[in-house]
Amino acid sequence: MVEIISKRDGPRREDVQVKRLIEENRSTIVRLADQISGGGYSASRKARQQPKAEGLIIHVGGSAATVAEASPSIRVTMNGRVISKDQNTGRQLHHIGDVRNRDGEQVFVLATKQNGFFSPVDETISEALAGLDGSRLTATYTEDQLAADIGAKLGID
Repeated sequence: MVEIISKRDGPRREDVQVKRLIEENRSTIVRLADQISGGGYSASRKARQQPKAEGLIIHVGGSAATVAEASPSIRVTMNGRVISKDQNTGRQLHHIGDVRNRDGEQVFVLATKQNGFFSPVDETISEALAGLDGSRLTATYTEDQLAADIGAKLGID
């Protein structure tokens, strides 16, 4: 046996019968839904009244963090950047230079235009740290000692 299904205009006969059955029994369906949900079905179907603003509306989101005085420290990062960072917030304050590999040796390069940096340090920092530019890091002169020397020259403990 072969059934031929063709598309007709309008809804199917079965759909019309089901919609009519639901509409005829709507009150019973709503009563049962309210009984099961404890009245929640009818309550969810009611239109809710929108709140109305009266007078001045003040919205307080989050307050900005209080700005404490920065507590700078010098640090050499894992990727060789020498920075000054705020100990309170952990944010970077200045990029001072890099520890670079030159001819197999680790060398401190001060962030100046002459060394090819796009955003060089201030002239006062550059003058204070000019003696450390090109310092070689060895087993006896480590990154921690370099950071301590930079901190001492800049007056940062």
